[in-house]
Amino acid sequence: MPHVQAPTPRRPVRFVGRALTCGVFALAGVLFYVSAHAANGIDLRTDNSLLGLSDVIQQRSDQNQQAQSDLTALQQRADQLAGQQAQSPADAGRLATLQQESGLTPLQGPGLTVTLNDAPPNATARVPGVPEPGVNDLVIHQQDIQAVVNALWRGGAAGIQVMDQRLISTSAVRCVGNTLLLQGRVYSPPYVIRAVGRTAELKAAVEGDPSIHNYLQYVNAYGLGWKVQESTELAVPGYTGTTDLQVATAQP
Repeated sequence: MPHVQAPTPRRPVRFVGRALTCGVFALAGVLFYVSAHAANGIDLRTDNSLLGLSDVIQQRSDQNQQAQSDLTALQQRADQLAGQQAQSPADAGRLATLQQESGLTPLQGPGLTVTLNDAPPNATARVPGVPEPGVNDLVIHQQDIQAVVNALWRGGAAGIQVMDQRLISTSAVRCVGNTLLLQGRVYSPPYVIRAVGRTAELKAAVEGDPSIHNYLQYVNAYGLGWKVQESTELAVPGYTGTTDLQVATAQP
């Protein structure tokens, strides 16, 4: 009788296949767990590392605005306590004077409002013989805002407000791209600068500033925004941010 080979048993193959399937599902479960644990339950698609720089800046600006609101409430409470601790009317008067000179209290009086703005979209040269503008010719730059602020200080401003914030001695005007970064907050044009002081002296300081003269050439050539308004009664708020000095450099 011819020898007939017995069929190869299939049970072990079936067992191995099931084992591999279970292993794949187990590994997938481990990967899901590790991913969720690493993300701390936060959607990885909204992680800051995947956001654009402008989105991150805006997010931080919103957080700073909330923190600033909380700080304002605490400062108001601290001012109340400081006033209660004053030992005499003279002490209270000196405290009020220091707060006013530091820009911590609101200020009201005659003043000047200066508004700067980017040129209209697709602006072209408006003066014969002037070359067509580049991108940088049509937007407000850091030095433009600084020029106005410095001129107003030289004109004897008692207090200056940029957008909705009061400036103090440690305030710094910075630009990120075509946006203004001021004391942890981000702003877009038009940029409004208000100063309380003697109107005639403020206006003369602005009109006589060489950097502003240069800016006005771009206003005439390409249509950048420029507006100066005099007011008999102008109000600027008190500074509400932190007054802690972060960095200082000794000068010889």
